[in-house]
Amino acid sequence: MKPLVRNAALTGYAELGRSLGLDPRALMKRVGLDPVGLAIQDRWIPGASVTELLELSAAASRREDFGLLLAERRRISSLGPISLVIREEPNLRSALELLVRYEHMYNEMLSNRLSVANDLATIRTVLDPAAAMSVRQATELAVGATHQLLHIFLGRHWQPLCVCFVHSAPSDLRTHRRVFGPVVEFDQEFNGIVLGANDLNTVNPLSDPQLRTYARTYFESVSEARDTTVLSRVRELIEVLLPTGRCSIDQVARSLSVDRRTVHRHLADSGETFSSLVHATRTQLAEQLVANPHRSLTDVSQLLGFSAPSAFSRWFRERFGCSPRAWRSRQSDAQHSPQG
Repeated sequence: MKPLVRNAALTGYAELGRSLGLDPRALMKRVGLDPVGLAIQDRWIPGASVTELLELSAAASRREDFGLLLAERRRISSLGPISLVIREEPNLRSALELLVRYEHMYNEMLSNRLSVANDLATIRTVLDPAAAMSVRQATELAVGATHQLLHIFLGRHWQPLCVCFVHSAPSDLRTHRRVFGPVVEFDQEFNGIVLGANDLNTVNPLSDPQLRTYARTYFESVSEARDTTVLSRVRELIEVLLPTGRCSIDQVARSLSVDRRTVHRHLADSGETFSSLVHATRTQLAEQLVANPHRSLTDVSQLLGFSAPSAFSRWFRERFGCSPRAWRSRQSDAQHSPQG
């Protein structure tokens, strides 16, 4: 199945795009991503779509450093629940080992590997979107994000021994040298960062042993509870595909790199069908979207994948027993009543 990444991978994308004269919404729609859904950081989206979006944005803005500029806008919180644990790890080695072990919880196409030899520590970064495409921008985003994490433990004035990229150097190196210093090199054998092995033992002055225990307990409960079945993947893809108007079992099967019969079989094992999942997902989203008075019902209709507002109204009336406008009015009245 094709790998997914959390929406948080695109933290700061819209702001950066607009600052460079791009239309982020149009570019996201071009690769099949929902601009509105970007606000839901824990939603999972196709990694290949994110990779393509970054390449398109770099080309449209004529900025070969687009991925690196985006990395500067990332925060450790973009990693999701694991960020709570990393903040409390006693040293850098422990934090990196945790990041590698649970990387599937924030980015399924990312593979980081930490190795130590001859007093050197190397963090190698590999991205596999399971599709034939350039990963230059996504790679620089990933390496840049790792570099930021190292600064949290080692201080803002720390510099790596070397930052390596497989791809060739950009025509303008100013951003890369500003971010990484003079040690950035291109046309190398791997993508990643080299630092002194002793840096791994750097103590985290902000670590609280007692709070670390609480953070670990919480994180383990979250990581164990996360459903990674085909059912959850299909449900997440339905949310992603509905606004594009291309939400079909064939499209979902292609996104998972399987045939439609395989999807049908897995859903049947869970007591579901594709249409029942679409219906349930639409119902859940409709309650959230229609209740928001700042969204037009036409926009809601499009976000739920209906071809026309009239089709949405008929579906909504069958499901909720009244028109979307009447349901919104009732919700508003309930919220402003004394009991509400």
